Amino acid sequence: MPHSSDATLELAEQLIRRRSLTPDDDGCLPLIAGRLQRIGFTCETVARGGVTNLWARRNMARPLLCFAGHTDVVPTGPLAQWHSDPFVPTRRDGMLYGRGAADMKSSLAAFVTAAEAFVAEHPEHRGSIAFLLTSDEEGDAVDGTVAVTETLQARGEAMDYCIVGEPTAAARLGDTIKNGRRGSLSGKLAIKGLQGHIAYPHLARNPIHLAAPAIAELAQTVWDEGNEFFPPTTWQISNIHAGTGANNVIPGALEILFNFRFATASTPEGLKARLTAILRRHGLEFDIGWTLGAKPFLTGRGALVDATLAAIREETGLTAGLSTTGGTSDGRFIAEICPQVIEIGPVNETIHKIDECVDMASLPKLSAIYRRVLEKLLLENILPENTPNDHV
Repeated sequence: MPHSSDATLELAEQLIRRRSLTPDDDGCLPLIAGRLQRIGFTCETVARGGVTNLWARRNMARPLLCFAGHTDVVPTGPLAQWHSDPFVPTRRDGMLYGRGAADMKSSLAAFVTAAEAFVAEHPEHRGSIAFLLTSDEEGDAVDGTVAVTETLQARGEAMDYCIVGEPTAAARLGDTIKNGRRGSLSGKLAIKGLQGHIAYPHLARNPIHLAAPAIAELAQTVWDEGNEFFPPTTWQISNIHAGTGANNVIPGALEILFNFRFATASTPEGLKARLTAILRRHGLEFDIGWTLGAKPFLTGRGALVDATLAAIREETGLTAGLSTTGGTSDGRFIAEICPQVIEIGPVNETIHKIDECVDMASLPKLSAIYRRVLEKLLLENILPENTPNDHV
């Protein structure tokens, strides 16, 4: 192999040293771009709204396999609770500690070393390799990956496969692949009542009392049964508020914040229609503001999933499970322009926590998994269905 077993670890440490709190990249992207340029990648900066993004590509032929991820990290929390400086990568008891160690600077390092090793061994490989990296995933995510996908879509540049480096493993590297994510649909519901003195309820309309039966029905509603890959859609209230703070005033309005986490078995339009129908059936006077945070996406068994399952098995001996659990990821944007999107990365037990860390021994294995996927998809004579082997 062209790289030592410590190559991924060393690059991960370089990235952790950079205080890349959203949306400040703090030099991570130039560091990665410099490595990629040396092995034949053309690197392009896509900047929008104060966010820096990188699109890097080697070759222009199909199929195109893209590695996607983010350089930004969440805040550290109380520094006094960390056992070492979160921006000083620290090796301790076989673990690498630092903010972003698991989410997701180790994956970024493994992406780079996998590409370096693959290109060194197969400089004339078929197809193309790309990197889509952002510094705005942990924040609002409005000027990050979505800005790049919109740029690519506008110029007709398509992807065939995408691997997102989110930390997906539950206990051991390779035990879980995320092959989809649920959608997120939020609502801000205002139920109208009539404020009045609590001793004269006949002169007022209490929106809490009015809404209670509808809330109970919504909480008990089966929205769908899910499917092979997704659990059933859920509806949850995240906040409820009414009243002036006084205990002798019937409130004039009730505000409820809620969220659907929905499977591909449902649509945003269908969920909206069913919820509003329940509210109307209970005779409520209301207003709703909707926010579609993410559409669900799903990649079934096919070239990318099968190649990744095989790569994991060859490197770890594990048979990975397919999962769609967890929150949203930037895969939701990439799925708009790429038919096959999965996520595979290190153990996620410590992400966003104090003393975030990753098993050092897993890093060269993660790089090897990514490299094997490249070999399976870009060396073997297999193309995605209906994809010509031409230029884009």
